[in-house]
Amino acid sequence: MSTKIQVARLSVRQRMELDGCTRCGECVKWCPTYAEKKHANGITPLCKIERLRSFVRAQAMGPLGRLFGYRRASKELLEAFSKDVYDCTLCGRCAVVCPVNIQTRDLWVAMRETLVDQGVYPEPLETLHESVGVHRNISGDSNAERLIWSQNLEETPDGLGGKERAEVVYFVGCVASFYPQSYSVPQSMVGVLERAGVDYLALGGSEWCCGFPLLIAGMGDGVSELARHNVEAVRRTGAKRLGSACPSCYHTWRHDYSRILGEELGFEILHATDLLEKLIEEGRIQLKPLEQTITYHDPCDLGRASSIYDAPRRVMRAIPGVTYVEMEHHHEYSLCCGGGGDVEMADRELSHAVAARRIEEARDTGAKVLLSACQQCKRTLAGAARREKVRVRVMDIAELVARQMTGPG
Repeated sequence: MSTKIQVARLSVRQRMELDGCTRCGECVKWCPTYAEKKHANGITPLCKIERLRSFVRAQAMGPLGRLFGYRRASKELLEAFSKDVYDCTLCGRCAVVCPVNIQTRDLWVAMRETLVDQGVYPEPLETLHESVGVHRNISGDSNAERLIWSQNLEETPDGLGGKERAEVVYFVGCVASFYPQSYSVPQSMVGVLERAGVDYLALGGSEWCCGFPLLIAGMGDGVSELARHNVEAVRRTGAKRLGSACPSCYHTWRHDYSRILGEELGFEILHATDLLEKLIEEGRIQLKPLEQTITYHDPCDLGRASSIYDAPRRVMRAIPGVTYVEMEHHHEYSLCCGGGGDVEMADRELSHAVAARRIEEARDTGAKVLLSACQQCKRTLAGAARREKVRVRVMDIAELVARQMTGPG
């Protein structure tokens, strides 16, 4: 195992950020994983930056570095560092409160890339890497089964295999395609698109993993192949828009693909809540009243990472009769659901603890319905509600819109 830090993995800005950290500690109290694992001080953003800075300086200065207290990366130190770096959901709360505007999420991913270079990362991530490389999805199932969730629909719409060209491509994503707890999200999305008269299609087996799980694992070197395949598959349809209900897929398409491929995609990227809002504004979605108190969980990849806060709330408030209440932490200060950053693969108990904290906030609102706009958040929070015996119904916004939609269908 190499113990040499690949400094080239760090951008010029990130190398400056290592020195720019003021050690104020403001980030520490906002870290959701440290809140649940107080004995593991190395989890904190502050400690991660300090240790990487020490490794980099010791490596650059040689024997002289010891005089300044810097420690070279040994096998033991790297293994401990790796454990703490991967016990992070990449939620980005630390970046929101950082007084010197360190882009922590990007820095954490760069740290993971250096650890992958040295072969020091959680074993389950190797399985993830192999699954995406071989099967083109995170579950390891045959990629030809990406539309298996549609088998429970009363009729199979033309958009699910019946046509090759459309104005909108619905990019389903791995979680909704292969995990039964999330099947209701694509089923609802398709129902809404059908009844709203949208000319759409899903790619089925031609859809590959967007690459997000590999990017955040620090294994992004092979994502360009996934990106190229997916972009070409969409271009063949002639679509003007791509919509996804998965914030991670959306973020990868919207913020990473052009950078990875070095070119414009040629079509608009929308999250499902943006698309639903447009359909409501155009009068293509009519919603019946719901006399219910609801609250909303901001997904990290949709809110902090992609700055989409208003569209989901406008869609919810378009439902007549709804009483909307915010949780204690919301918008850019929202708590993580615990399902991000591949933490669930590396430390399931930690993921569950973070989710339990969030479900407590939902309970305290008195809401009967907890909405999110992410199938992963829905799955994670629904599991927490069961374990913590909190009586709240966890739903995706697409599911609620489908249920409240009036008109044919």
